[in-house]
Amino acid sequence: MAQKERFQNPVVGDDVRLRLFSYNSNNSADFNEVVQVEIFFLDPDERTEANPDGRRLVETIAGSSVSRTNVGEYEINITLADPSYTIGNYTDIWTVRVEANDSSTAEVANKYQVYPDLWYTTPIPIVYDFNFSFRPNKMRQGSKRFLIIDIVPNVPTTTDLKRYYENLAIVSPLRISIEQNECGPGTPFGCESQCIPTEEDLRLLVDCEEVTLREKTTGFYFIDTTDLPCGVYNVWFTMEFGDSTYISDKQQLQIF
Repeated sequence: MAQKERFQNPVVGDDVRLRLFSYNSNNSADFNEVVQVEIFFLDPDERTEANPDGRRLVETIAGSSVSRTNVGEYEINITLADPSYTIGNYTDIWTVRVEANDSSTAEVANKYQVYPDLWYTTPIPIVYDFNFSFRPNKMRQGSKRFLIIDIVPNVPTTTDLKRYYENLAIVSPLRISIEQNECGPGTPFGCESQCIPTEEDLRLLVDCEEVTLREKTTGFYFIDTTDLPCGVYNVWFTMEFGDSTYISDKQQLQIF
């Protein structure tokens, strides 16, 4: 089955990446230790006064199996295997030790939902389009931040059809490409644009790279402009599902 993020409407059988980001005074910072991660099903039949949200333990992931992908960034991958996982709501409880000289631990709770399979019938194929946009489209050279990518189905307002296309946008892989224009316009603050070769393969900086950080119909792509010349860049997106491939118009990102 598919590899998804927690907010990509996973279904039974999917592999799901659960992430945790940690900060100290607005800076990314590591825990001293991730002790374990416990996955609980929030079972409405198990609710009691002592267990108000009906937590029922599904599995425990040892801290040694947690991946540290960057400073203050952790993730685990779980498989929503039947019968351990069913349709419903879950919480992942991360037990962490913050400081090396402190033996106490803290618990960080996050939630996600496992959805039913997405079925839809129609007398015509999937024929409608999607609109792609991103922000910000202007950045000072040296900025390091996320581009926020929005996918909006361009469909009639029929509720069921719109909901179906939104789900397609949520679960489908999203990719980003970035190329530098042949010669960007002059820019302020003493940051001069540079003319570069006309060959497309020499101008291509990001070649159909998957946007892995997703939340519903929004994607997040981190860009570091420190070493990028000032100028105008073309940005476009590719999304695939089934036999269909959607490639957006080229949009502009200015670095000044």
